[in-house]
Amino acid sequence: MKLSTGMHVPIHSYKHNKRLHRIWKKTVILEENQHVLVTGHHRTRVIEHDGRSWHTKEPAICYFYNDLWFNIIGMLKKDGVYFYCNLSSPYLYDGEAIKYIDYDLDVKVFPDGSYIILDEKEYDMHSDKMCYPDDIQGIIQDQIDLLVERIKAKEKPFDLSDIHLYYEQYKNMNKR
Repeated sequence: MKLSTGMHVPIHSYKHNKRLHRIWKKTVILEENQHVLVTGHHRTRVIEHDGRSWHTKEPAICYFYNDLWFNIIGMLKKDGVYFYCNLSSPYLYDGEAIKYIDYDLDVKVFPDGSYIILDEKEYDMHSDKMCYPDDIQGIIQDQIDLLVERIKAKEKPFDLSDIHLYYEQYKNMNKR
């Protein structure tokens, strides 16, 4: 099955050892093209690997790439847009869910454009424990550098040029 605008699908995040890490029960497809898959959700149920669950608080617009090793979640909060960027494999859709491998490192971007790199200790621990191959470690390092360059240059989606349009599209789709 091919993805199409308006479809509701889950998101499955895995770890390098193929274990399921986290599930978002439902996200709505807003756009899919040769470069990016854009989805939206709000108050969606998230299930952790240990069975605990919670619901997202803010509306979120997610950007998944098929040729980049990160995905980006833009969270629309009262005081501005925050971005949470996961270093991950490119996404795939197998007819069941949007899937990717989470490689631990994250970058949080604040509304003023400042950012912080998170979970470096977790990455070091998992790269040893799960034996991340040297080529993947090199890709992750290159991709975090690319991501930081894009943040600093305010490239899409960090320029905010489309996130509010996608959010309006998401709200209109959910009125039906």
